[in-house]
Amino acid sequence: MEFVNVADQLARAGTAIGAMLEEGSVAASRRDMAHKHEIALREAREAVYWLRLLRESGFTASELRDLEHEAGELGAMLTVSVRKLRAPRGVG
Repeated sequence: MEFVNVADQLARAGTAIGAMLEEGSVAASRRDMAHKHEIALREAREAVYWLRLLRESGFTASELRDLEHEAGELGAMLTVSVRKLRAPRGVG
């Protein structure tokens, strides 16, 4: 595994989260917003994967653990957001 390729993938996933949330903030409908948040959730999960891969490959650092924890928290928040946006109005 080459560190530069993994770091590039991590950067792409991490920046895609913010881009999707930004797009979701001006979505045409709740359904569209839910879709954008769902994509952000997938990207957050991908970021956790790349961080875990780095950690398991010997790139152990407290910063990696902190980033992995934050990405996991973001994934949890996005999961709640997607569930609420997918629920019928007035529910959740």
